[in-house]
Amino acid sequence: MSAVATVDLWVDEWAREANCAGQDPEALFVRGKAQHDAKTVCKTCPVLAQCLAEALDSRTEFGVWGGMTERERRALLRKRPDITSWKSALRAGMASQAR
Repeated sequence: MSAVATVDLWVDEWAREANCAGQDPEALFVRGKAQHDAKTVCKTCPVLAQCLAEALDSRTEFGVWGGMTERERRALLRKRPDITSWKSALRAGMASQAR
């Protein structure tokens, strides 16, 4: 009988590890094309999933969070109304990928 190790890559205190930590926060609260430019900060962020989960679970309306604009987050919330905890869903997804 073999044991499967579970790896938990989730970071609860994620904000200080974000690529945007220490940068001007206003750069992520822009409109139009500038939002897509702001998303480039998120592309290699080590805590992208945690940031996105926070924004989705708290229904954050403004700014770029977790690599998504407010419009993209609203569309995702409409598409998946069955998900009651994005933190749980994204954390489980990370764990399954780590195996």
